[in-house]
Formats: sequence, structure tokens, C-alpha cells
Amino acid sequence: MPPAPRSSADGYDLVFRLLLGVLAVVVPLSHLAWLSGNITAYLTAASWAPYQPTAALLHPEQLWPETGETSLLIGTRIVPVLLLLILGAAAGILWNRHKNRSGSRKKITDMAKPKDIEPLMAKAITTKARSLRPSLKDAKHIDARDTGILLGNLQGSRHEIRMGFEDVAVAIMAPRSGKTTSLAIPSILGAPGPVLLTSNKAAGDAFTTTYDARAEAGRVWTMDPQQIAHAARAMWWNPLASATTLDGANRLAGHFLAASVDASQQGDFWSKAGSNILSQLLLAAALDQRPITDIMQWLAFPADRTPLDILRDHGFAAVAAQLKGTVEGPPETRDGIYETARQYAAALLNTEIAAWVTPQKDVPEFRPAQFVTSTDTLYLLSKDGGGGASALIAACADSVMRAATAQAERAGGRLDPPMLPVLDEAANVCKISDLPDLYSHLGSRGIIPITILQSYRQGQKVWGDAGMDAMWSASTVKVIGSGIDDPDFADKLSRLIGDHDVETTSTSHSESGKSTSVSMRQERILPADAIRALPKGTALCFATGMRAAMLDLRPWYQEPGADKLTTSSARASQAITTRAVAKYAPQPDDHGTAA
Repeated sequence: MPPAPRSSADGYDLVFRLLLGVLAVVVPLSHLAWLSGNITAYLTAASWAPYQPTAALLHPEQLWPETGETSLLIGTRIVPVLLLLILGAAAGILWNRHKNRSGSRKKITDMAKPKDIEPLMAKAITTKARSLRPSLKDAKHIDARDTGILLGNLQGSRHEIRMGFEDVAVAIMAPRSGKTTSLAIPSILGAPGPVLLTSNKAAGDAFTTTYDARAEAGRVWTMDPQQIAHAARAMWWNPLASATTLDGANRLAGHFLAASVDASQQGDFWSKAGSNILSQLLLAAALDQRPITDIMQWLAFPADRTPLDILRDHGFAAVAAQLKGTVEGPPETRDGIYETARQYAAALLNTEIAAWVTPQKDVPEFRPAQFVTSTDTLYLLSKDGGGGASALIAACADSVMRAATAQAERAGGRLDPPMLPVLDEAANVCKISDLPDLYSHLGSRGIIPITILQSYRQGQKVWGDAGMDAMWSASTVKVIGSGIDDPDFADKLSRLIGDHDVETTSTSHSESGKSTSVSMRQERILPADAIRALPKGTALCFATGMRAAMLDLRPWYQEPGADKLTTSSARASQAITTRAVAKYAPQPDDHGTAA
């Protein structure tokens, strides 16, 4: 079958396009020829020609008869062509950049605009701060740091986005995505009240960067049982202070349990039984005002009746009966339970660790109830997988937040100024088992936690699926940085961001000519692969009741005063190095030579 002949409409369309192309070249070229010809005439002392671009292109010798042929060739032919090529290339580059920017802007515009996230911007957040903090009610001017915690700028704008002093946040950011430089450190530096930081690093991290600045705001307390910063023991904390009730003892034992086993294993018989024995012994030690290390002796000798007598003497007969039943039970069961409890509390056998949680002469005691009414800072440092050491870090952080809750209730409901707990590396060094439940009310007490995780699955491993989902749901602000490699979580985020309408144009050809149709279809605003490819320095922000926003993060080293912080951080890091070198330097033997 012979091919269908091309319609006359297609021929007219081709001629029209050719005509437009010729005009697009000839019109600017003729004007450039006229302009360049006059410039050439001026340079050769010839007369200025009137505005005749066509003649300048076709018959330049008629307009400038006094100018030489070579000069006219260069001025009205070569130079205009070169200029036209340069202008065309520049226009192409600018158009390509504009097209790329338009493509990326399209996704952002379909996300939150300033009006969509207005409750987190300066005017609204300042008004909210006045209502939440009685101390600011009549202030004429309020510093930005007193209104909320800076998260970043709305992408492509100067609008600062802050979480208020009734928000609670979860940040999920991969390593080296700005979680410390752009979130933890700026939050600590801008906090108006007491600050608590948990971390597994010291040199070159939030600890060294913020230490001097926070020392100007109040007293700095450092609990470093595993000598991450090689800090001198300038404090001790009594974990049994809040364990004089059964609930308090259960909470303390729960921290040892959570630090030792994952959420999926905490419900089995041995874990529960070991935690119960630990709780009963902690209660006995607290009631008799003994150091926490005494429980290790009781665990080593189950037949020791001292804890039983203490519990009975203080009116805990039922607890004593439970303990007695375990001690007098089948030997193989009893030994298994006690061995499990010994493993949970094994870090207390380390005298260096135990010294931080037992009374020390000439060393001040850290008291959470006093801390929460100050502008002091508490640094809690522990290594990943620190076992019992991380249990003590979690227990201390928990005791501070509970003391803050009690103080808020005494103060009428909220802390003023609010307290900022930054739980960096929370899944590694601060496994507070009921943290998801605490999230439901901490914000209303003026306690503004920021829990920083490397991935959603990391949180599921510590708190279980239900616990992590509860924390995610209770968080009024969620910050998602770059490096999200979990496809399920990335798709979940993509669905939360939503869809938008995309215009699709289709063209068809037939014997009667060409037809064009326009239709609308829905497409993800930010698909999962785009979330995975979020560039460093940007983050997604999900705030309750608002559209998802894209943020430009603001690392501390790009802010005013960064030079001073850099200097103090380098000085603090060098001090850690010096202490480490001195600690591990070879010691001289009896003959005065290095061992």
C-alpha cells in the first residue's frame, strides 16, 4: 500500500517555520550589521549612517562610501555574525539554567509556600512564644532565639523556620548529612534555658563546639563514664535518688534492660525475670541509702538476706516475698535469672564507671531538680553499645526530663525558660524505653526534645514497630535529611507529601492534519527516588497540620560568630587529645625508664 501523501497543511507549516527561522536570524543580524558598521565608521573617521538595517546588511558600501572595503567586511559581516553566535549561545545557556531551575522549583512550589507554613515563621512563632512564656509577655523586643528552635530557611527564601516551645521533634538524618552541624549544634547554641545533650562523640562534635558558649550561659556538667572526652570526674550522680518507689526502681531497671537487649527480646522470660530481680535489689539499695554498686554483691550471693530485710523493714512485704520466692526457687531457674541480671548490670563492676554514680568526696553531686531551674548544660557521653554505661546515660537523661516535668507542674504547667534535651544518637546511647509515651506530653510542659536517629529502622530496633510509630505520630515536627536509603520509608514520605496535577500534551498526526490534546494526570510531588537523592544541606520538614516543606539547613559554621566557635572547638579538641596522650603515655618503671 503506497504511503499517504503529505497534506498541504503540513507543507504550509514547514514553510512557516522556515520563515520564522530566517527572520530570527536576519532581523538581529541586520541590526547588528548597522550598529557595528556605524562603530567601524566612527573608528575610521567616516560619517554616521541613518537607521537602515536592511541596507547595512545587503549594501553597506552605499551607507558608508568613505569606509574601506576590508573595514566594512569586518564591521558589517564578520563581527555581527560572531556577536549573533555569542548571543545565541548565551541565550541557550540561560534558557537551560532557567529550565532546570523551573523543574526543581516546580516540586517545591507544589510543597509548602510561606503562607502554608506561617505558624513556624517569625511573626507567628513570636506571638506564640509570648503566650507560652510569661517572662516574655510584656517584652518590647524578643530575640529570635527566645521564640523557638531554628530548623532552617524555607528553601529559596530568607524565611526562617522555627519549631516552637511546645513542639517535640524527631530528626532522621544519615551520617554526615548535617544532623550535628545544622541541627544539634545550632539548637544548643540558641537554647534560652537548660540543655541536655547525649552523644557518642566528643572531639570536633557538638560537645567541643558548644562547650565554651554554654559555659557562658551557666554551669557545664559532663558525665563521661567511658572517657570519650577523657573528662575529669567533676560530678557524680545518684541514680537511686528516684528509685525509692517501686515504679522508680522499675524504671531504673528498665534502662539496664533496654541497654542490653533489643525491643523484640525484652518480653521473654529471662529478660523479664532478670529485670524484676534487678528492680527489687535497686529498690532495697535506694531505701537503705546504699550506693548502687551494693547490688552487685547481692547478685553474686543470692542467699544474702540483706535486701529481704531492708524491703520488709520499709513496708515492701510483697516485693520481699517475690524476691524470696525467686531465691528459694529451683536452683537452675534462680541461677539463670541472677546471671541475666548480672549481665545487665555488669558495667557497675567497672570502678571507673561506677565512680560516676557513687558518692565522691570533694566532688559536687549533680541534682536534676536544681538543674531544670537553671541555664546549665549537661553533656552525657557514652560509646555505642555501651551496655550498662549507656543504661546510666539513659537513666540520667530520663531523671532530668522527669524532674523537669515535676518542676513544670509546680510552676503552673510549663518551664520558663524551656528545657532542650537533644538526644543525639538516641538509638545507640540513650535507649529510654518509654520515650514514645513521653513524647505525648513533654511539649506541653516546656520540655522540647529533639531525638536524632540515623534511620527509621534504627528506631524500630530500639522501640519496636509500635513504639517507633507512636513516637513518629506524637512528634509535632519531623525533620528528614539526606541519605534515606530505606525504600519503604521513602515511599511513605512521598505519600505524605502528596500528589499534584501535571498537564500532559499529546500530538497526533492523521490524513486530515495534526491535532493536539491536553489532559491532566496526578503525579507524586516528590517521588521516593527524589527523597533518596535529597542533596546535603536540605531537609524535609513535616509539621502538624501543615504541608510538607523543603528547608535549606543552616550549619553553624556559616553563621555569625562561627570564627569564635571554631577557635573554641579546636581548643577543646586539642585539650581532649592532650588528656588522652597523658593518660596513655608509657609510665616509667622502677628504674626510671619508660615501660
